[in-house]
Amino acid sequence: VLLVRNRMEFRALGSRCPHYGAPLSKGALRRERLRCPWHGACFNIKTGDIEEYPSLDCLPCFKVTVEDGKVFVTAKKKVLTLPGVTKHKQHLGLASLVGVAALVCAETLRQEGFTGRIIMATKEKHVPYDKSKLSKEMNLKAEDVYLRKPELLAAQGIEFWKEKEAVLVDFQKQKVHFMDGSSQKYNRLLIAAGSHSNFLKVPGADLQNVCFLHTPEDSRKILELATGKNLVIIGASFVGTRLDKARLPGSVHQLGTQMGALCSLGQQLCPGSGWVWLFLQQCKLEFPSQRSNQLPLPFQMLQNKRVKFYMKTELLELKGKDGKVTEAVLVGGEKLPADVVVLGIGVFPNSAFLKGTSIARDDHGAILVDLHMQTNIPNVFAAGDVVSFPVALLNGERSSIHHQQVAEAHGHIAALNMLKKGKELHTVPFFWTTMLGKTIRYAGCGKGYTETVVKGSLEQQKFLIFYIKDGIVTAAASLNCDPMVSLIAEVLYSGQQISKEEAE
Repeated sequence: VLLVRNRMEFRALGSRCPHYGAPLSKGALRRERLRCPWHGACFNIKTGDIEEYPSLDCLPCFKVTVEDGKVFVTAKKKVLTLPGVTKHKQHLGLASLVGVAALVCAETLRQEGFTGRIIMATKEKHVPYDKSKLSKEMNLKAEDVYLRKPELLAAQGIEFWKEKEAVLVDFQKQKVHFMDGSSQKYNRLLIAAGSHSNFLKVPGADLQNVCFLHTPEDSRKILELATGKNLVIIGASFVGTRLDKARLPGSVHQLGTQMGALCSLGQQLCPGSGWVWLFLQQCKLEFPSQRSNQLPLPFQMLQNKRVKFYMKTELLELKGKDGKVTEAVLVGGEKLPADVVVLGIGVFPNSAFLKGTSIARDDHGAILVDLHMQTNIPNVFAAGDVVSFPVALLNGERSSIHHQQVAEAHGHIAALNMLKKGKELHTVPFFWTTMLGKTIRYAGCGKGYTETVVKGSLEQQKFLIFYIKDGIVTAAASLNCDPMVSLIAEVLYSGQQISKEEAE
């Protein structure tokens, strides 16, 4: 039990974050909000309710009494029962790729008292699962990473249609058509179709054992194929570099085609390299180095673990034998042995099935939504990786942010506005990872930053970075400095600005 004193009031709550079990005693408390030090989930200390994701569950609250200067906490086991769902007057279709946005939307609707029919349809064979674990523990079964068990969805009256791919939406008739020829009418529709990895456009890309990492089956396949063999990872994207903690006793090479960098990893996939690349590619952020001609510090940390980086290089082609890949050839002529190739060269929105319809999309195919997650079509909402939305920290400029916490916030807001609550999106993007035993956190949106302020010690590998645009902090990142980024996230959430002078 965590006992919190806020001003003159005492509150008692569960002491561990329901997401990954982080100790909330080490989190950030601001007014009536308690934020997890690891992943940024935020809870109301009065009710235990979720106020920021990625946690899918609230905190338990316990009775507190104060007598004769002593504080007493009364806790008893509660049997949680879900309300009966008997009315099915409306059809609510959720077209998704088993993403968390659709899951949160469906559960929020039930929590808000919606008793109509809810359908989640996906082309996959699984209920929503924690995709971040696919690159960490690659020998897990799909059931081990489920965010919700099928029976829990059923208990909430949420229909789950697996291997049911949407191929067309008729917005005039309010009907979704599926690959198997069937169709389903809706009154409200959420499109949370996620994103897909870009395809490799070099000779040999169609060889066997050239893989994507999308599903639990992909993860286990890569582990089986690559154990004791030569693995080449192409790309500097999220998927291409989150293969951390996966121990593959063989030779591993990583080629950052878009960033122009190649790193050779020996013996195992090196822990945490993913978020280093993600900062550089998706968020356009950089970690500092002690001298201008050095690699950024996290890269130096990897280099000290026998990771070799080859800068400004590209993949020329993949070569094979008997239809299977055997070699990756670089532009400079260097050849890397490759029994398995994993692609992670960026993503594109899964919105091709909407081509030719009247729904508004940007040049990349992302669905345009407002702060209510509403599209330009009445009663149609969209959420997660498939959307471009106004970002408050960018003064309303549109962006696509591909991360679980943001997708969950989208799903929650979409549900509220399906119910005519008039609720706008208000969230601070929060990213995390661990690299070589060091924690890396990032909060905010640093796109277009022009300056940085670094606090702490690069040599001791413990520091905090502020990213500055127009004299104002728009994002912060840290290495081994919990819970500083959680504290800054709370300040940014409140709307309070942090000046460059204050950061210094």
